[in-house]
Amino acid sequence: MSVTQQQVLDSLGRIKSPRGVALTNANVLSAISASDGKVFFSINVDAAEARAWESVRAEAEAAVRAIPGVTTAMVALTAERKPGSAPPPPPQPSRGTPGVQPAHAHKPPQGGQSPMARQSEIPGVAAVIAVASGKGGVGKSTTALNLALGLRDVGLKVGLLDADIYGPSVPRLTGLRDKPELNDERKMIPLRRFGLAIMSIGFLVEEETAMIWRGPMVMSAVTQMLRDVEWGKLDVLVVDMPPGTGDAQLTLAQNVPLKGAVIVSTPQDLSLIDARRGLAMFKKVNVPVLGIVENMSYFQCPHCGTKSDIFGHGGARHEAEKLGVPFLGEIPLHMAIRATSDAGNPVVDSEPDGPHAAIYRAIAGQVRDQLKGVIAAA
Repeated sequence: MSVTQQQVLDSLGRIKSPRGVALTNANVLSAISASDGKVFFSINVDAAEARAWESVRAEAEAAVRAIPGVTTAMVALTAERKPGSAPPPPPQPSRGTPGVQPAHAHKPPQGGQSPMARQSEIPGVAAVIAVASGKGGVGKSTTALNLALGLRDVGLKVGLLDADIYGPSVPRLTGLRDKPELNDERKMIPLRRFGLAIMSIGFLVEEETAMIWRGPMVMSAVTQMLRDVEWGKLDVLVVDMPPGTGDAQLTLAQNVPLKGAVIVSTPQDLSLIDARRGLAMFKKVNVPVLGIVENMSYFQCPHCGTKSDIFGHGGARHEAEKLGVPFLGEIPLHMAIRATSDAGNPVVDSEPDGPHAAIYRAIAGQVRDQLKGVIAAA
């Protein structure tokens, strides 16, 4: 059953804004995307009123989900300060000492005001780890998938979440094109292949769709794929992060207590600079860095066996030693890894006895060993 924009608008028209105006007449709705049972839109309000609108956002999302034929609903609250409006006034200094706040003003916020206070475990999932990079083009998604398969091969129950909202690669890397179904609790059921539970934003939108989303929409999507998916019992959920240090990374760190992060880099200095930023970000939010992987570490000629350091060599190992984090291993630049990834048959699964699968399994073994206490306690 197809869902139309008019059906969505009719449903939203019954919801009132904080001022008592119908939501459809409040001049706050973005364009509504309604296709194949999936509905996306945002509510755009002034930053000063954002707190009052959160309950309206939740009510709107619930109303859209109740429309027959809707399988996925994602409503983001976008709050911006209006041009020319004054920022909130700073706290007044104490009368006793000009410019110095009283002692109570320097206490940490009470009542769970810290963003990390919103963290909660995903039911059934023992450990969530992020695979991240400071920049794109370093083979992060290929590494994340093959790492997940390596963890599977060392005896763990594994899931893979593709949180790269702007450039989801997992549908292509796994060959999956199906849409997730909903269970009786209206949670998405992850697709399964290679013995993994797999979810990606790419399963919900067409491959050619440009994801022109603001930060709040990205944060809402990441949260929904963490919380509204029936992951079942997993030892490890591997999250393929978008490149950089933005909204998706912070949303993940604030939502779930990450048990660690794997940083993927190539050997050259430019990539290492960005990897260093990613590592620093995880340390700032108290996420342990499980180690650094050097991808495209060298090229080995398939004909003569000669190794060529196309992007340099050893930079990631040196960086790991310098920063005091584990160096997990070197993955070569090789046609087999590229070809199997493009074909939707990752090398760890399609060539399990080959040298590349052995490298990924060795990396996975090191990650598993660092997570042993967490997994055993679950």
